[in-house]
Amino acid sequence: MRTTNILVHGLGQNETGWSLCRTELERDCIEAEAPNLYAMVRANEADYAALLQGFTDYCNAFDGRLNLCGLSLGGILALDYAKRFPDRVHSMILIGVPYRIPRFLFAIQSAVFRLMPSESFEKMGIGKKELISLVHSMRHLELASGLETIRCKVLLLCGAKDRQNKKDAKMLCEEIKGSSFQIVRGAAHEVNADNPKVLAEIIGSFWQQVGQ
Repeated sequence: MRTTNILVHGLGQNETGWSLCRTELERDCIEAEAPNLYAMVRANEADYAALLQGFTDYCNAFDGRLNLCGLSLGGILALDYAKRFPDRVHSMILIGVPYRIPRFLFAIQSAVFRLMPSESFEKMGIGKKELISLVHSMRHLELASGLETIRCKVLLLCGAKDRQNKKDAKMLCEEIKGSSFQIVRGAAHEVNADNPKVLAEIIGSFWQQVGQ
């Protein structure tokens, strides 16, 4: 049965954040889905629990196993899905995923969002109020719990300039059995935007390595 590749965007992005990376992957005949996370929740349910349920329903609609690749928020969702459905995940790539939720930085992020014009959020496909609500709901997530349930091959990535998450990625690597860690040169946190060519090479190589 065919394995489905899924690229999951970060908090300040939508599915178009993967466009350049997908183009590079397609040159190597590698196809990947790239959903818009915000389409998975209704306006009155803009919290992490609702988003995780929407993402779970999306993933479970595919037959066979999944290769999940998530940046930041996308990586957090991939990680939680793999904990709940370990037999469904064939492999996982986690990019810039924190070991613990940085509550202070989340508070700063919320403050920045409040100052941004509503039009900026509409381009992402979510309302300003809803995105702030989503960030607020994630403050107390326990990302490090349940890591022992993960059975798939895992690659942890971090941009060379992403100082905030480099240490966290190494800590996750130590906790997830059989995982590996790699730095992506020429990139900060949004690796898919900063260096899509190199990221696509890393993703494609990993997916070929783990096989179908």
